[in-house]
Amino acid sequence: MYSQSLVKVINPIKINTIKRLNKKKAWKYGYNKEHDVVVISKTGEIGDVYSIQDLHIALPKTPKTVHKFKSDKWEVTEQPKALQRIKTIFDWKEYPDSFKSEYIDYIDEEFKRREEGFWYYNKGVPTYLTGTHYMYLQWSKIDVGKPDFREANRLFYIFWEACKADQRCYGMCYLKNRRSGFSFMASGEVVNQATISSDSRFGILSKTGPDAKKMFTDKVVPISVNYPFFFKPIQDGMDRPKTELAYRVPASKLTRRKIEAGSDDADLEGLDTTIDWKNTGDNSYDGEKLKLLVHDESGKWERPNNILNNWRVTKTTLRLGSRIIGKCMMGSTSNALDKGGDNFKKLYYDSDVTKRNRNGQTRSGLYSLFIPMEWNYEGYIDSYGLPVFETPETEVEGPYGDFIDVGVLEHWQNEADGLKNDQDGLNEFYRQFPRTEDHAFRDETKGSIFNLVKIYEQIDYNSDINKSSLITKGNFSWANGVKDTKVRFYPDLNGRFLISWVPDAHQQNCFIVKNGFKYPANEHMGAFGCDSYDISGTVDGKGSKGALHGLTKFSMEDCPPNHFFLEYIARPQTSEMFFEDVLMACVFYGMPILAENNKPRLLYYFKRRGYRGFSMNRPDRTWNKLSAAEKEIGGIPNSSEDIKQAHAAAIESYIQQHVGKKEDLSYGDMYFNNTLNEWSRFDINNRTKFDATISSGLAIMACNKNLYRPKAEKTLKTVNFGFTKYNNKGITSKIIE
Repeated sequence: MYSQSLVKVINPIKINTIKRLNKKKAWKYGYNKEHDVVVISKTGEIGDVYSIQDLHIALPKTPKTVHKFKSDKWEVTEQPKALQRIKTIFDWKEYPDSFKSEYIDYIDEEFKRREEGFWYYNKGVPTYLTGTHYMYLQWSKIDVGKPDFREANRLFYIFWEACKADQRCYGMCYLKNRRSGFSFMASGEVVNQATISSDSRFGILSKTGPDAKKMFTDKVVPISVNYPFFFKPIQDGMDRPKTELAYRVPASKLTRRKIEAGSDDADLEGLDTTIDWKNTGDNSYDGEKLKLLVHDESGKWERPNNILNNWRVTKTTLRLGSRIIGKCMMGSTSNALDKGGDNFKKLYYDSDVTKRNRNGQTRSGLYSLFIPMEWNYEGYIDSYGLPVFETPETEVEGPYGDFIDVGVLEHWQNEADGLKNDQDGLNEFYRQFPRTEDHAFRDETKGSIFNLVKIYEQIDYNSDINKSSLITKGNFSWANGVKDTKVRFYPDLNGRFLISWVPDAHQQNCFIVKNGFKYPANEHMGAFGCDSYDISGTVDGKGSKGALHGLTKFSMEDCPPNHFFLEYIARPQTSEMFFEDVLMACVFYGMPILAENNKPRLLYYFKRRGYRGFSMNRPDRTWNKLSAAEKEIGGIPNSSEDIKQAHAAAIESYIQQHVGKKEDLSYGDMYFNNTLNEWSRFDINNRTKFDATISSGLAIMACNKNLYRPKAEKTLKTVNFGFTKYNNKGITSKIIE
């Protein structure tokens, strides 16, 4: 059965605390530091707390009265016909007060829903829409008329509301599938905010200038034109402008009190708010001050344009000093990595809400959101706006009276299966309709030095199986905290190690002692490769991570052959913590390690602790050919071109033999997708960014060290045995001098 992981209801706050503060209506809109939740309620009361991509969002409390449509699902409420005839606020002013009083409650309620959101029953369940989502569904005109309600869009808008509420956040970076409706939703939000904001500027960017212009003219302007008069400010200039939409006179929040007081003229102050678009470039909107920036198709910015450079510039348009005054709504599918996808990918992962600096902000300032395609795939959403994940036992009615008899997961798999023999076509399909983040950032096969077809076959296989039952996360520690005794492994959800196999108890912590040094006793079973680092911290706080990989050999022991059993990609607070982690792993498995010696502190650490015997010497040289340092600590340099080529060839050979679909139609047992993905991107001319690739390649070389042994030089000497040689051509033989 399919189990969704997009959203879950959590309980991070004690129920008594919620009740106490609800009674006082003391919950404030914005980030609540005490409880680590973003409150999007504007009523002072909260209800359910959603976790969407690890962002904790407190929704408003369900009211006592929830609106119920006759159909038990979302319906657009028709505007009273008498109001439909009114086009501007000036027309409204011509009507008598008795007419205004008749409709003022309706108008006031619409303003309230716009501000606080809207509750209604959907399939019998009280369902909350944010004010922005309500405006999109009720009052926005798109290419097919009125938008449909979709649960995926509801969660999108809840997440977006949290981005707006959180004073630490610059906006969202949304990774989406095609035809998800983002362009229309973003256009609706631009108009929604612009029509209630004074002295503000709103901007639009897309993958090209013409695309931004098209979004403006075909989406933003029609939504604005079709707003009801009580929401629509008076425009300056053309009804359907091509470059700038300017609001000069606002739509007032019409209340009964204003009517009775007769204070109409005072409301006619200009908004001085504009919406425009810019040509695509790194410096677009540089020097401007924006209330909202829409970044459409941001994963498709191709050279020379660079979304990362642009964001560094436009980020400053959303703040005054340290105070964030505007937000960015960014969304896109991803191009192939060399066509702008790599920059968008970096921006997306730099927006992870679980990784913040001391100011509480993500590295980019944005919050990343990924909604898998199964939530928002046209044709597989029922009449209630809910996705049909599994194939139903009986037909399910769709939103247009059609019927759905196949689940979206089965349909998607059928599409993917039909492209198995066209890897580039399959990768494009994954990027357009991703079920995982890995799918969304799939690269083209032509860009890698390794066999991407086999790598992606393995990644897909890993995604299909229950990896959680095959991989355990955890840490190593010395027994009772006493170093150089026995090492134990313990599971830990926050652990630094991923392991898929451990040796039997009698094979753990096995070593032998020679000349005062400890040597691994299980070298015949496997070995480790390591990409180390020497410095604990860096100026920018980034730095490369340390990486360690364990790989088995073919042996007579009870262990899976040619199997990567351990992956470690981390950067603990100090380098000594990393060294100790590596040492404990080697001791626990009783296997040697091949590490790069250009960063020698790890190898000196092994020697000082008495584990020099665990550090392998470079396999491509005999002992007498090693340098003094290599004899002292072991290891292999990374500067030699021969070593670089041998390292890449080792990975290439392993992939060909043990990754993806094999000749017998079985699949490899390489379960570490982080390493697989890094293999797919590996650049031999820029190795520094690929810690996992360096480490895993060294593990392969360590397990196959015999392949790299230098051949003994043979010198052939001529030996004279004293025999006379003859030339036997012709009639008589002649002595050869």
